[in-house]
Amino acid sequence: MRADNTRHLTAAARERARQTRERAVNALQRLDAADMPITFQTVARAGAVSRSWLYGQPDLRSEIQRRGPAASPAQPAGIKQRQRASETSLLRRLEASTLRLRHLEEDNRQLRQALAQALGARRADQILRGPPAATRPGDTTEEQSDTAPRHLPTVPSRTLSTRQTT
Repeated sequence: MRADNTRHLTAAARERARQTRERAVNALQRLDAADMPITFQTVARAGAVSRSWLYGQPDLRSEIQRRGPAASPAQPAGIKQRQRASETSLLRRLEASTLRLRHLEEDNRQLRQALAQALGARRADQILRGPPAATRPGDTTEEQSDTAPRHLPTVPSRTLSTRQTT
């Protein structure tokens, strides 16, 4: 008759279960210390255990649910509390951005107005001088009489608007 070796199998299974639990607990602690998102998937991956095993452990399951993203939806993942901007700081940044936007809009309005004046002066000068003479072989004064010189781009009229933006 064979010897009863079940005690060795039971001891090995107990040791394997202890190691699995230790890996899961250590993974949970490492993720928490690093402010990483704590989910069943991240704990299972970090601890090299199965998610189904984690769901089967009531104490670990409740701890993951307590520390998980659903527990603190307002906190972005990976940002520690002391590193987050305060509400006052965010308001100051918004005010500075709004002020910068107003300055840029005013600069844009002034540039559009200056461009409209310069193009108007150029057009008035062309009208007073008359059509330019042909300067290259093949050029005719009929082609150039009502158009801007070929080397200058035409500007659509909508960009010359002088309306003020608010």
